[in-house]
Amino acid sequence: MHDRSLVLLFIKAPEKGKVKSRLSKAIGKDCALDIYKGLVLDTLKKLKSGKYFLRLCFYPAGSGQIVKDWLGSTYSYSPQHGNDLGERMKNAMAQAFSDGMEKVLVIGSDIPDLTVPIIHEAFKALDTNDAVIGPAFDGGYYLIGFNRSVFLPDIFHGIEWSTASVFSQTMEVLKRSGLGVHILTELMDIDTFEDLKSLLAKDTTIGLNEAGSAKI
Repeated sequence: MHDRSLVLLFIKAPEKGKVKSRLSKAIGKDCALDIYKGLVLDTLKKLKSGKYFLRLCFYPAGSGQIVKDWLGSTYSYSPQHGNDLGERMKNAMAQAFSDGMEKVLVIGSDIPDLTVPIIHEAFKALDTNDAVIGPAFDGGYYLIGFNRSVFLPDIFHGIEWSTASVFSQTMEVLKRSGLGVHILTELMDIDTFEDLKSLLAKDTTIGLNEAGSAKI
């Protein structure tokens, strides 16, 4: 794999009541926090096996010490900056390319079905495509990536974030730009109680024991 490839993992500080708000309404803030921690730990376990650089982009920007106390000091960390999710992703990706990276992926931390082969497919796709995107079942996306030479900041502008139209609106911008795009397999993210029940029905472990074992 290219030695200047980078994964930007977007995470939030593990603070009760500030993660998985929709899920917490159904299962409580403590349990939702445990679920969130488990999802992040599971994602990190997968990402650590890859042959690419990894940078953890945390939010809010002033929560760096909280995140480092949780996950340790061995990772590369960077605060998220921007007024909304799109601006924060744009700024993180622009910084990565400014740092000399050639291929950059931004991924979320609540995708239990994300696999190492999917990450490898995304980077491989950028050998012959300008961009790559992974649609989520809820209408959003769990991954987006670009080659340095064709990075398109406009992809993050004018999107109705946290709605079912995020993926379709993003694809419209990509199509208008004329960029070649590789679309990955559609995956589920965990935002609601229904999402969680679907996950548990598959008997998929998501690292909950490591996070503090949430009992549903």
